[in-house]
Amino acid sequence: MNIAFVLLTHSPDEPAGIERVIDSLADGLRELGHRALIVAAGPPTGADDADLLRLTSLTLPRPMVVDEILHLLTDPTPVEREVEELLRRHRVDLVCWVDAVAGLGYLSPAPAGVRTALMVHFLRADDAMRQSLGHRPDAVLTVSDFLAGESARAGVDSGDWYVLPNALPLRSAPPGRDERERLRSTGPVRTLARADPQKGIVPLLRAYPEAGIGRPVQIVLAHARFEFWPGMQNQVVEECRRLAAALPEVEILPAMPWHEVQPFLAGSAAALIPSIEPETFGNVASEALSVGTPVVGYGLGHLPALIGEGGRTVDLEDGPEQLWESLTRLLDDASAYHAASRCAPAQVADLAPDAVARTFLRAVAPPAR
Repeated sequence: MNIAFVLLTHSPDEPAGIERVIDSLADGLRELGHRALIVAAGPPTGADDADLLRLTSLTLPRPMVVDEILHLLTDPTPVEREVEELLRRHRVDLVCWVDAVAGLGYLSPAPAGVRTALMVHFLRADDAMRQSLGHRPDAVLTVSDFLAGESARAGVDSGDWYVLPNALPLRSAPPGRDERERLRSTGPVRTLARADPQKGIVPLLRAYPEAGIGRPVQIVLAHARFEFWPGMQNQVVEECRRLAAALPEVEILPAMPWHEVQPFLAGSAAALIPSIEPETFGNVASEALSVGTPVVGYGLGHLPALIGEGGRTVDLEDGPEQLWESLTRLLDDASAYHAASRCAPAQVADLAPDAVARTFLRAVAPPAR
């Protein structure tokens, strides 16, 4: 089958979860013998491959405000025509709108006879979502039971949605027992995040224990293509760097390529997920769990179900101080720590790209006659 994913913001190594998991799902489909294409806006990059199709009718600024595409496409006709032509030229059997706006779900420019699917990665109950559902896609896919429930509570009918977890490529093996013990004793605490206030890095740093935690704390902050207001990401990075400058153990690191994320997390004692808004899935947490690194975060969204016995969650109301305390208690308790490390990979064992691709194919298959 020829399958196309439309995600206008996609680029290789884009520091954003949706782009990362679509790339992984496409890899899983290719492993199963299908052709998987990704359709994105321009401009092209030197890292683009033959399966990444760039539109010539739309070039996106960097950075851009979330949903700015709606203002850029005051006349969507040229983009609709180009997308339809690409889908015809590549004989696409199924097109997946990866988002209501950035995935063109609200326009749904599919040629006649091509099956369609809509993906829901975060809560939307706006006009774009209503328009997307109004096109009656053949399947609607969301990333977690949590998000399906939140959508229903927001007035969106999610009763027949399929839950498709985010695919996770496993490129690094968990460290052995001796190395894991060394990491527990002296290894760094690490996390990665977009430069977004909702990721909670600023309050985490403000709550850093006065006496420190006796080991390095390394935080990767990345500029994504999108932000919620102009200059948002620069503001977050500047504030984090200012706070870290007064904390000798803390280091702010630049973005890294996707293939370096798992080794980076495998080499950490624990991963902190301080997001103050619910994670609809939790990509950084899943990457850490896959390499046996325990995760400590707030018990919000899908994180409690994802982390399970592979780490610890605390109440948001208890504040970031409790994150540091919970982390310290876990690192100081060798028995509890190694139990969490052993449980961690099992929490994400079913997220291999080929396994998620099989779930995807079952969800989008035509109904039996």
